Amino acid sequence: MLVLPSELTHEQASACLRMLVQGLKVLKGPEVVVDASALTVFDSSALAVLLECRREVLSDRKAFVVKGLPAALVGMAGLYGVDGLLQVAD
Repeated sequence: MLVLPSELTHEQASACLRMLVQGLKVLKGPEVVVDASALTVFDSSALAVLLECRREVLSDRKAFVVKGLPAALVGMAGLYGVDGLLQVAD
């Protein structure tokens, strides 16, 4: 499982994405779960990071699931029309 930090804004986006992509290299199995439950401070960059991570995961023919996505970020995804791209688990 990959874990997002508590803060993910434009300032942290590049470093966070690099960390996630590195983490993908060691994960085995048909599904990648990203735990977003610690995320409290974020902007639209968090969506960009999740969508790029999703792209990387799907290119490896694995399933991509986000766990604990804050309601405000789910709402933001809906505003941008990308909510259908993020499979959210409880």
